[in-house]
Amino acid sequence: MNSTTDDIRGELDGLRRAGTYKRTSTLDGPMGPTVRLADGRTVVNLCSNNYLGLADHPEVVAASTRAMKSYGYGTASVRFICGSFTVHEELERAIAEFLGLEKATTYVSCWNANEALVPTLLSGDDAVISDELNHASIIDACRLCAKQVRKLIYHHSDMSDLARALAEAVHARRKLVITDGVFSMEGDLARLPEIVELAGKHGALVAVDDSHAHGVVGKTGRGTPEHFGVAVDIVTGTLGKALGGAAGGFIAGPAPIIELMVQRSRPQLFSNALPPGTAGGALGALRVLVRESERVARLQENVAYLRGGLKSLGYEVIDSPTAIVPVIVGETAKALRLAGAMLDHGVLITGFGYPVVPEGKARLRAQVSAVHTREHLDLALGAFKALRAEVL
Repeated sequence: MNSTTDDIRGELDGLRRAGTYKRTSTLDGPMGPTVRLADGRTVVNLCSNNYLGLADHPEVVAASTRAMKSYGYGTASVRFICGSFTVHEELERAIAEFLGLEKATTYVSCWNANEALVPTLLSGDDAVISDELNHASIIDACRLCAKQVRKLIYHHSDMSDLARALAEAVHARRKLVITDGVFSMEGDLARLPEIVELAGKHGALVAVDDSHAHGVVGKTGRGTPEHFGVAVDIVTGTLGKALGGAAGGFIAGPAPIIELMVQRSRPQLFSNALPPGTAGGALGALRVLVRESERVARLQENVAYLRGGLKSLGYEVIDSPTAIVPVIVGETAKALRLAGAMLDHGVLITGFGYPVVPEGKARLRAQVSAVHTREHLDLALGAFKALRAEVL
């Protein structure tokens, strides 16, 4: 056996011994407020990004089916070679209109969109300024920049440190401040009004990855800019969470920037376009959201109910208006063990630990949906109550 394979086997055995080996559930049905496991159990689902309950919505499924019947299974090549289907362009116009931005282009994931944006926009003597808790896709996007591009990291949501980083980049040709809108592990919001003000003083663009905010934050689910009442230059996002729950990502912003992405961004030049069924389903989901914005209010009510219930049980819960409800439990092995215990009580929830979150800050991350009923949430709170002695 190759020595590298033996080394890796040893690493995996070490994870098992430490209780930090991740195991995933296998589902035998659609993603919803409850899910059916492969072993036949039906459990309350508190680990999905299906924030608006659209992943199995009949209208979304029908829109996906129609698109596949009209355009087939896939594009069979990249867009600049074979062209785009009309459903891609229709989806991109709808995204731009929804966000109040000039133009949008889509990618196979938001990971690809972020890795397209930063290294395509910046080169030479430019600078990118990134929050230290940004998503891994943004971190990798910054690493992909040319060596000459200055990469500056500021302490999480620390505006004085952001000001310091902007001052250090004073001589850069282009300056880009990039941040998550909703930070996925903490569930907190970027301080967009202050970020926009500081960036404006230094002539910097502001880009926001609002993947966990679209359909969730803001009165009509248009994300953190709507929540704060501010405008940003560029928005990236996903179609794999609230907007249908399948796959795909996008960049929206000024037409020249989007056209630059189409002309030069490697993730689009060298990847097929979204499968037509995925594009059609996402377009259907966006139409449902625009028509039924009350789903956003229902989601926000459910979030407040679960967060309040957890607090009343004595759990350490991070405050936020988002649909991510982190329950801090301490050590990684403990978080994974408790996730297994919650499943035994009929609740599917994920434990997160080091290196995804800092050592000692492992957590169960509850994610709420607009289609959770009070009965679902009460069952979950009952499970948390039964396990309280193991956590507190």
